[in-house]
Amino acid sequence: MDLLGISLLIIAIAFALLVIYLIKTLNNLSSVLNSLDKTMDKLPDQLDEVMKETGVVIHNSNETLLDLNEKMRSLTPLFYILGDAGEASRKLSSSLVDVTMSMKKNTDEGKENAQKKDLGGIYGGVALAYYLFQKRHALKNMKEGKQTS
Repeated sequence: MDLLGISLLIIAIAFALLVIYLIKTLNNLSSVLNSLDKTMDKLPDQLDEVMKETGVVIHNSNETLLDLNEKMRSLTPLFYILGDAGEASRKLSSSLVDVTMSMKKNTDEGKENAQKKDLGGIYGGVALAYYLFQKRHALKNMKEGKQTS
């Protein structure tokens, strides 16, 4: 064997090793591609199942939304009624505050008058009652005048 033969033998052995390496690599690639093929075969069935589930979720969401809208429509008058009741109670309480303040003012004015005139005993009480009666009568007339206006 000469140098050319030895070179060819080394090249042949290297080529054989390269071919064995490529065979293993191609076999691994083939198994990966087979797995990918199996996965791709299952994909349409899985997508169909996902689409069905998505349709069910959307349908349930629509039903829930319709139910919520119906319940809101039935509750809306109740909110208006509560608002009106709140407004009425606010007006009543402000009227009571006005009457209370007026009574306090009248009582204070009557007390001051009684002290200024140095009225004592029963005479002072009668004068205070008369004064309150006059103020109450004037307030009543004033309210009736506002109602007719």
